[in-house]
Amino acid sequence: MTDAQVTFLRRFSSTAVLWTVALWTILGGWEPGFVLLIAGLGLVGLWEYYNMLDAGNRPNFKGFGMFCGALLMAGLFYWLAWRRATPDGLYDFEVGTLLFFMLVMFARQMFPKMKGHVPLETISFTLFGLFYVPWPFSFVAKIVYLLPRDFAGNVTGHWYVLFCVLVTKFSDMGAYLTGSLIGKTPLVPHISPKKTWEGFFGALAFSIGGACGLVALMPVKLALLNQTHAVVLGLVLGFAAVIGDLAESLIKRSCSVKDSGRFLPGIGGALDLIDSILFTAPMMFFYLRFVMR
Repeated sequence: MTDAQVTFLRRFSSTAVLWTVALWTILGGWEPGFVLLIAGLGLVGLWEYYNMLDAGNRPNFKGFGMFCGALLMAGLFYWLAWRRATPDGLYDFEVGTLLFFMLVMFARQMFPKMKGHVPLETISFTLFGLFYVPWPFSFVAKIVYLLPRDFAGNVTGHWYVLFCVLVTKFSDMGAYLTGSLIGKTPLVPHISPKKTWEGFFGALAFSIGGACGLVALMPVKLALLNQTHAVVLGLVLGFAAVIGDLAESLIKRSCSVKDSGRFLPGIGGALDLIDSILFTAPMMFFYLRFVMR
């Protein structure tokens, strides 16, 4: 068996297992499963981010960063799943946690006798990790609890999470297929040499087509959305997915690493898996909240 075949089998196996677990959790509406899946992926992704900083010799407070990331995730599900509050009630907790985090980091940096830009870089790299991974990924859970429960007390927002994830993956698929088949014009070669403008427009076309198809296939589960919303969301989520993928490529190139980790054989790390969702989930949440109201 060739190396290419082994890599394909690993990637296929990881993808099959992952999607089986994710779809079972989403379609089943099992709330403890949401907690484990979202919190687990968010914290593993944050750990991988700090590991990339270590590999690139970038100063950071990994331990304290992971503590605050876990605190954000715990508060997220305490407010939304346990207390059954709306996402509005979570904002004060999030802001308070981030301010506490920043206060402690500044206090900690005042005692070691470090000169130059090292103290500021340490604070910036550590704090950015929270804004880049656990906080935007928490919008996946916020989408679930943004919508009202049904008469039996079950969540209904998980169908819109499914919509967001599938449209994001349609974008990734469109970028890969179109770029592989007809891609010739580099998009941002200094960040990702293989990304092309043809792949970018293919990502938008696939995401719009996927969004329209999902709304047509699930008119009851996605009752808030019509075809106009599907086109707009397909365009917005497709664009955000491309930016999310390039954002992680920028970080990996800055730290001189190929993959964020080895969490998934054949794919890479958890951050490689959720990089696009870090940008599409907030877009989906704010569209539902401010446009759909």
